[in-house]
Amino acid sequence: MLEFASAEEQLSTQSTRFLKYAGQDILPMWVADMDVRSPASVQAAVTARLQQGVYGYTKPSQALTELIVQRSADCYDWHISAEHIHFMSGVVAALNMACRGLLAPDEAAVTATPVYYPFLDAPGNQQRELRTFPVVQTEEGFRIPLDTLDEHCRGKAKLLMLCNPFNPLGRHLTRSELEGIVEVARRNDMIICSDEIHCDLLLDGQRHIPTATVSDWAAANTVTLMAPSKTFNLAGFGGSLAIAQNPDLLEAFKAGGKGIHPNISFLSLTAMEAAYRDDSGWLPALLNHLSANRDFLMQELNALRGVRVHPVEATYLAWIEVQGLGLNDAPAYFESYGLGMSPGGQFGDDGFMRLNFGCSRAVLEQAVDRFKTAVSARWR
Repeated sequence: MLEFASAEEQLSTQSTRFLKYAGQDILPMWVADMDVRSPASVQAAVTARLQQGVYGYTKPSQALTELIVQRSADCYDWHISAEHIHFMSGVVAALNMACRGLLAPDEAAVTATPVYYPFLDAPGNQQRELRTFPVVQTEEGFRIPLDTLDEHCRGKAKLLMLCNPFNPLGRHLTRSELEGIVEVARRNDMIICSDEIHCDLLLDGQRHIPTATVSDWAAANTVTLMAPSKTFNLAGFGGSLAIAQNPDLLEAFKAGGKGIHPNISFLSLTAMEAAYRDDSGWLPALLNHLSANRDFLMQELNALRGVRVHPVEATYLAWIEVQGLGLNDAPAYFESYGLGMSPGGQFGDDGFMRLNFGCSRAVLEQAVDRFKTAVSARWR
């Protein structure tokens, strides 16, 4: 069911992930795309569209819009309408549009760290203030401290940037957690921009809960960002969705991209529709594979001295605590043992590394062996 592309094949496509370490014996376990080939139905749809030979400006079809509306109801019990959907080139652009369109120049955005690094860049890109605060570790795992969130949401703070599922933590926020976060935002008259791009990559049979479904207030005050790119390995196409059930909010968000944000690619629309229609069993097979990879990785690395892999509830990204190793430059150290991971500092915490386990078991076993060798060498 799942087919994995070799390193040589991916290098031949000018893969960003593989080019970083081209010519070096370093496994590229960093940027968030997978080694798995996209579903055959997506490949066929894209090929058929290219063979038409007509590549002009393209609008999303009614069929695609209706599919997204139906899928939102079926998958998330989220009842939206076609007019709530805005098609975009990508989620990173959307984060910047939110900061530009939903904040006045003297207003601030708020986010918890560690977090996907464009959250940390977007406000500054648009000359807006960013307020950050760290998540806390509890016996149940990482949590957003509501009292601290409330302190940061006062005054000129008007945009709460939320990542759920939470990259790089691998958390999927519960309904209770979301209710608490939304209540803080409501009390402080905030708008929420909720990046939910990993929403279809929940492991262990969970069901995604969109932030906008938590309450009527959340529905009226949330811009939700989604895309098929992470789930179906389509990052090279671009293509994402911004969904807001409040028409005034959606227009303000769209104004943030006026004159800057490009039209969505016709091929990304083709790939998106084919991915969301796929019923081949590809996605269940992927989730089973990722769950097994996650379990193997946690079992092997959590047995090592000075290392802790935090529980991964969603995504194919492991957040690995390495500060117990006492390294001055953890990324360079692991690279010297042939393992290229994303540095935690990029997300806001130098004591961690992020490892992409969206690969074959054979590649993951290689990565684990190299990780073990690096840790063993540290204690010699």
